[in-house]
Amino acid sequence: MSILNLSDFTGSGDVKAQLELAFNAGRLPHAMILEGSKSNLPEILAKAAVCLNDGEKPCGHCPGCVKARAGSHPDIFTIDGDANPRAFPVDAIRQIRSDAYIKPNEAPNKVYVLLGTQNMSEVSQNALLKVLEEPPENVLFILTAISATALLPTIRSRAQIFSLEGAHAANDVDLAYMEKLTAAVTAVNEADFLFLTADLMKDKNKLRAVLAQLMLIFRDAAVLRAGGKVCLSGQKEPAAALAAGLTRDRLLLLLSEVQKAQRALDQNANTALLLTTLCANLRAAAGR
Repeated sequence: MSILNLSDFTGSGDVKAQLELAFNAGRLPHAMILEGSKSNLPEILAKAAVCLNDGEKPCGHCPGCVKARAGSHPDIFTIDGDANPRAFPVDAIRQIRSDAYIKPNEAPNKVYVLLGTQNMSEVSQNALLKVLEEPPENVLFILTAISATALLPTIRSRAQIFSLEGAHAANDVDLAYMEKLTAAVTAVNEADFLFLTADLMKDKNKLRAVLAQLMLIFRDAAVLRAGGKVCLSGQKEPAAALAAGLTRDRLLLLLSEVQKAQRALDQNANTALLLTTLCANLRAAAGR
């Protein structure tokens, strides 16, 4: 019996439980959308799909796992739309669509990892839809997006959505502070945001928690704007205020800017410069 090993994934316990249950029962969906901040979950799932071990997957030591870790497995195809927003031309998606019907080279499955699909055009999404509607056997599509609402409803309906961040993230930050910070994004005075984030320059851990919560609020706003109801941030009022005042495209831009800031923080960017840039970019994204 195959058992999914998610010990290296530090995200939501609910997501872990859902994936482990589906995988262990042999019912992992052929397509999934992982929404939220960047994580190592796509990599873990891809390794598990090509792992040759009969028990725990990924085992980490079989030929499939070794090649996957080295980035040289012939049955794992990755397009990084986070690193390059123009990485999803329709011709590339059509090539994936054709290739998906060719049997795997050496693994039990073929895996297509599409990172940052919020940057995929509608034309490319429609091209991808054709293979999601009639998926070949032994093929797994793993899509990531800062918010699933960035994808067409037809794409969402043919994939299972897993939200990588939950309302518990709000426990790491002061909710009243986050409400003020969210309001400052669209405030008349640009200095409001800079004033509220001044203390974060010396505390990277707190900054990381604030960015994670800000991501959830913007995500919730995009969901509310699209007619959804589920709020992961635990802060529906500021999310609703943003949804009422900004278009879907502007809300997705806000999400993208926070994601850029998170990547910069992970790369040890100067926090003062990061926050100044974030303030300018968020306000520009909001049309201020």
